[in-house]
Amino acid sequence: MSGHSHFHNIKIKKGAEDAKRSKIFSKLSKEISIAAKDGGSDVTFNVKLRSAVDKAKSFNMPADSIEKAIKKGAGELEGCSYEEFLMEAYGPDGVAVIIEGITDNKNRSLGEIKLLITQRGGKPVNEGSIKWMFEKKGVICIDATGKSKDDLELLAIDAGAEDFSQEENLMYVYTKTEDLEKTKRALEEKNIKIESSGLEWVPKESATVSNETREKCEKFFEAIDEHDDVQNIFTNI
Repeated sequence: MSGHSHFHNIKIKKGAEDAKRSKIFSKLSKEISIAAKDGGSDVTFNVKLRSAVDKAKSFNMPADSIEKAIKKGAGELEGCSYEEFLMEAYGPDGVAVIIEGITDNKNRSLGEIKLLITQRGGKPVNEGSIKWMFEKKGVICIDATGKSKDDLELLAIDAGAEDFSQEENLMYVYTKTEDLEKTKRALEEKNIKIESSGLEWVPKESATVSNETREKCEKFFEAIDEHDDVQNIFTNI
């Protein structure tokens, strides 16, 4: 399996550079707010919120900003009313793409993102045209630096993993959606460093593409990700 979120890859490869920091914090704030809106402000009982807060901490988002976003989502502070959206599209050379976002104006966001997709060589498609190619999975990213691949795989299996893949010094552990938090806690109890975790769209089958197509897709993903309301991008590459 493969196909983790492009938003996460940008963080790993480029880091939260100063020029990107405010945009990243804005996206994380929206994710925290909508998680608090949907499930309440207590991270003990709200798994979605706990995952969003953990992600924000991994980006070194200030604690007071995290708390403010929680209170906005829970209605304790005045703020925008956000809603989630999901878009499906073909990217350059027919690559399958799922885009997740959060917005305070769905019609505006969808219109702007559809235009971006078309301008960058992609094609928006109707709901269900792409999603059937993917499965919603729990995905845990582990820092595998200096660790035995075989040992990590055994630990992951014992913790409840369904599958895993390796990319440079990172291992991606895949779980059923309902097992994500249980598997994450089991790995943390074994002193395994978790880089990130969350629910992601994972392709049932990955597509092998040329270097030229990969370069086109990287530019496509970066252009889409620049939109303020785009949270995650998933692909079958």
